[in-house]
Amino acid sequence: MRRTDKPLRSPLVPEAVEAEIARHDWESIPCGCGRGAGHLEDMLWDAAEGHPAAFHALAGHVFTPTALQPPAPAACGVLMAVWAAGPPRESTREALLWTLLALLGTQDDGSSHEAGLYGQCAAFIRTALPALRREAATAPGSVTGAYAKGVVEILDLCA
Repeated sequence: MRRTDKPLRSPLVPEAVEAEIARHDWESIPCGCGRGAGHLEDMLWDAAEGHPAAFHALAGHVFTPTALQPPAPAACGVLMAVWAAGPPRESTREALLWTLLALLGTQDDGSSHEAGLYGQCAAFIRTALPALRREAATAPGSVTGAYAKGVVEILDLCA
């Protein structure tokens, strides 16, 4: 049963993240796998609960190694809501930062500033730039610190 059929609540998922997932008509968005993106709701819900594998499962659906897919901006909004909630587990932060770096590491779709998939994702991620800088500075030498530093460096290049 899809989450939109029966709302499932988890004490692990903040209301802001739940609201961000619910505000999108996922099924109407074409997914990178060729289906409607409705099945991404469960992946994003699992990511919001802190399951690191759920972040990695977005590959092929939200992004490929070279390009963003149509659900990328909506998924990025959810990811940034998760980041804003401050995931406590280091493995969750690491997986989240890996995903942000993967999104920003794709080729820009060449659309006008902030209008294309890449610009929209970069704009969502840029809202957390101060926190990302803090993460990079407070965790030097760690995987999370390296991922945060990579995200910050890419955003600085785009500025």
